[in-house]
Amino acid sequence: MVRRGLVSWVRGRTITSVEVLDPRSLRRHALGPEDFAGNLEGARVLDVVRRGKFLWMPLADTPAPPGNGTPAGGPGTAVALMAHLGMSGQLLMQDPGVPDEKHLKVRLRLSPADGMPGQLRFVDQRIFGGLFLTTLIPTDDGGPGGLAETPLPLIAEEAAHIARDPMDPRFSFETFYRRLRARKTGLKRALLDQGLVSGIGNIYADEALWTARLHYARPTDTLRRPDALRVLDAARAVMTDALAAGGTSFDSLYVNVNGASGYFDRSLNAYGREGLECKRCAAAGRVSRLLREQFMNRSSYTCPVCQPRPRNGRW
Repeated sequence: MVRRGLVSWVRGRTITSVEVLDPRSLRRHALGPEDFAGNLEGARVLDVVRRGKFLWMPLADTPAPPGNGTPAGGPGTAVALMAHLGMSGQLLMQDPGVPDEKHLKVRLRLSPADGMPGQLRFVDQRIFGGLFLTTLIPTDDGGPGGLAETPLPLIAEEAAHIARDPMDPRFSFETFYRRLRARKTGLKRALLDQGLVSGIGNIYADEALWTARLHYARPTDTLRRPDALRVLDAARAVMTDALAAGGTSFDSLYVNVNGASGYFDRSLNAYGREGLECKRCAAAGRVSRLLREQFMNRSSYTCPVCQPRPRNGRW
């Protein structure tokens, strides 16, 4: 949702000035706030790209950033503004007259554009996220780095280890299935492994598993091809529906770039429904109530009837 919102507001615009209100949000930019601002001012945003939880904006007319663990570059080096939202970071588009948010950390002023807000603000209540400049490198498969309007075969170095997600047109089911079967772990743990498949968080994993009628402890090395395809298709469908609903917002931290909350939580079939009837079982005339179990310091929600626990299940 953040990428979709940003690209319509910032693509093609120039960053005219940068104001850093809290240097802690730039801790991953080794050369500090002055270098960060100096490299960004005058740069034009070419696109907004996402892979997993990494979001970056390729830039034009800025040199490559030395000292960030990336090679110093010249005018031809591909550079991007990287944003990682962490647990509480927000990228918000605002007009200059809108009062500053309580936890505003960085303000980017943008060149004028008809009917568009003039500022991109990075807000982060718990300071788990951050902004920094990074160098883009070629992708290992020659495909686009991530979801974007103008796909380029480049990826931010920090995101190169992240697998493609099911929404990515270059996502390979065959590669996913081969690597899935090679693991000896539980299905949900595999779905949350960003090195195997990205984009499927805890909520959407539970929803996809419920839709696919599979238990989270199903051993991955016993998963048949039709089952693996079914859970991937379910994840893709769940995330598509969630995007149409503006995402899943359980509190004010999870909003789009306009500050609006999503309402997909109203359509959840499993997550957060402990003790409530399973909708699928109820429609079939069966009585079943959803269970909540501890899982990797989180919670998993399953139906004991239509998602039976396998005898040889793994966490």
